[in-house]
Amino acid sequence: MLPEPTERLRFRPMQMADLDHVTAVLSAPDPYPHDRPGRTRDDAVRWIEWQERNYAEHDFGLWVVEAHDGTFVGDCGLTMQDVEGTPHVEVGYHVMPEQRRRGYASEAARGVRDCAAAHGVEHLIALIRHENLPSQGVARSLGMEVERTAFVHGTDALVFGMRLHRP
Repeated sequence: MLPEPTERLRFRPMQMADLDHVTAVLSAPDPYPHDRPGRTRDDAVRWIEWQERNYAEHDFGLWVVEAHDGTFVGDCGLTMQDVEGTPHVEVGYHVMPEQRRRGYASEAARGVRDCAAAHGVEHLIALIRHENLPSQGVARSLGMEVERTAFVHGTDALVFGMRLHRP
């Protein structure tokens, strides 16, 4: 499974050769204030290894997102998330700071949402902190609505969700 290219973006599997870029996007400042410690190169190694496991186990994960000219934009894709004991498919995205506010996260997430629908995913979520207004905007642009609040990854998060219909 791999999303189709969009007007400005293309997707490919993440690999260890992407370590410098993945380290940069994961350690970049979030677009909202938070108390989470910064991520390191070792965290990026674990992140890539997690995606490799996701590809093998689920046929999806977070994919590298590039502009058509090869510029690294960030990552976007699907992961399995445990939300208070129930597994859900989540769309996730991270964009390099210098690439933000250009609509890339929404464009990439739409491609991922459509890919998920084409592959039979019926319900898609996004777990977003209350303070992360830019990410909430991306979720809303996909047609997601807040379904509830849940305690995930050690904090409260909004659970945005939507039912998908096959194209």
